[in-house]
Amino acid sequence: MENKSLLEMVRNRAQVWLGSEYDSETRAQVRKMLDSEDPTELIESFYRDLEFGTGGLRGIMGAGSNRMNRYTAGAATQGLANYLLKEFGDLEQISVVIGHDCRNNSRLFAETCAGVFSANGIKVYLFDDLRPTPEISYAIRRLGCQSGIILTASHNPKEYNGYKAYWSDGAQMVAPHDKNTIAEVNKIRNANDIRFEGRKELIEIIGADVDRMYIDDLKTVSLSPDAIRRHRDMKIVYTPIHGTGVRLIPDALASYGFANIIHVPEQDAVSGDFPTVTSPNPEEPAAMALAVARAKETDAELVLASDPDADRVGAAVKNDAGEWTLLNGNQIATLLVYYLIAGWKEAGRLTGKEYVVKTIVTTETIRAIADRNGVEIYDVYTGFKWIADVIRRNEGRKSYIGGGEESYGFLCEDFVRDKDAVSACCMMAEMTAWAKDRGLSLYRLLRQIYLEYGYSREVSISVEKKGKSGAEEIEAMMKQYRENPLREIAGSKVTVLYDYASLKGHSFCDGETFSLNMPTTSNVLQYCTDDRTKISIRPSGTEPKIKFYCEVHIDVEKDEDLEAAEQEALARIARIREQILHRAQP
Repeated sequence: MENKSLLEMVRNRAQVWLGSEYDSETRAQVRKMLDSEDPTELIESFYRDLEFGTGGLRGIMGAGSNRMNRYTAGAATQGLANYLLKEFGDLEQISVVIGHDCRNNSRLFAETCAGVFSANGIKVYLFDDLRPTPEISYAIRRLGCQSGIILTASHNPKEYNGYKAYWSDGAQMVAPHDKNTIAEVNKIRNANDIRFEGRKELIEIIGADVDRMYIDDLKTVSLSPDAIRRHRDMKIVYTPIHGTGVRLIPDALASYGFANIIHVPEQDAVSGDFPTVTSPNPEEPAAMALAVARAKETDAELVLASDPDADRVGAAVKNDAGEWTLLNGNQIATLLVYYLIAGWKEAGRLTGKEYVVKTIVTTETIRAIADRNGVEIYDVYTGFKWIADVIRRNEGRKSYIGGGEESYGFLCEDFVRDKDAVSACCMMAEMTAWAKDRGLSLYRLLRQIYLEYGYSREVSISVEKKGKSGAEEIEAMMKQYRENPLREIAGSKVTVLYDYASLKGHSFCDGETFSLNMPTTSNVLQYCTDDRTKISIRPSGTEPKIKFYCEVHIDVEKDEDLEAAEQEALARIARIREQILHRAQP
């Protein structure tokens, strides 16, 4: 589209937002954009509708159809309400749960959505203040609701907000409900289609009672209460990074029996501006810096962190030299799976019907741990809704032990159906106490796992391609990787290629093609080599990037081999990075 016609289109779209159905503040913001000599903000705000995808909404806050505001959130809610009324019209009363995180406007959006649901005759359980995302999932199930939403943009920068929708099982929606809800949302064309005038009698405020039930149920996941009693005074630094975890995680740790929780006062302050960090993401070393500094001051044994909506967990441990080192998402998931299976085994709970779940881009060390202990393992697509889908399909037949993904998400319990930093923090602390009983630090426990199952190193490499031309370039790159597949990676022969878009695999060893058993297709390619290197390639769903998930494995026999294994792994990854970036050149 030429610039002139694009500008004409966005001006026409913006003019609609000057109507009386929009509030005066919104109209003023739109008028300012229309009157500005620089059309950049106008174009960015109106060139498209903010897309309601399978996970909901996420976008920069502001006026406009491509922004997160009370009207885009209201449209999403009206569409979801319409679908709920179709699906559950035979119920005497349909009900939903609404929660929100610490972000600017989250409470306003939550109350707006409560008004829309109730205006459509749907009962709303609205949390009295910010709450962790996993507690919303829990409350949907506990209160017997048909759906629920949380207003959150997870660990995105402060300019963003978002909207996550859940189904009656407490999980984000999968087929057919995801596509059907999207279709209903897309029917909402403007503010006149949204019923904003809520019915107060259908809105019930909830809070402390649900908190207590949730924490009480989390305590049932504990495997080593005796170890906790022996190490109850272990020093644990925890930071919510200005987010909602401050409401429950310290209380949950205390309920487990830990008595020495050390706070990071600057980051206990709830704020959607995230004043102490550039990015409120526990994956970022800078976001963990204050907590690590606090651990050094207090001679703590463990650092724990959660992102703004408390579904992702971060952690840091001391190495043998007493230096603090951050654990990545694969290491956290590996440790937790190892500990959970060990705990179940010690308790005599392994019967042959247990399973764990990981995503296809998460470390294969988890598979090795599960296989050696006779525990079934499922591989699913990226996104916790797929882990939840496995739990739903196995309900009543098999026992869920745990599941996680490389992006710092883990779920230890089956009564929540999304990643849960509240339970993950509790189990990380409990595992540390369990390891201490065995004379091990958490750092040493991880090294022991490497000695048992081989050293692994995982790195994510992103190649950014902005704009329309960038999107076309990414599409062409994926096509090239399919039509002209790699035959070697950093000097290692490719043995198998998995194409999740066609659900076909191909063995280069015998030339055989085989089918992949997955619930749907996904634009992901995965290469495996003869030295157990794994490369997964997929376009990002939220950013103008193509992502490469790299994993290398090196067998080790004794502790002294680990340093050399790490150096060899880093060298291999450097060669992989060079190969990827060279091929990504236009």
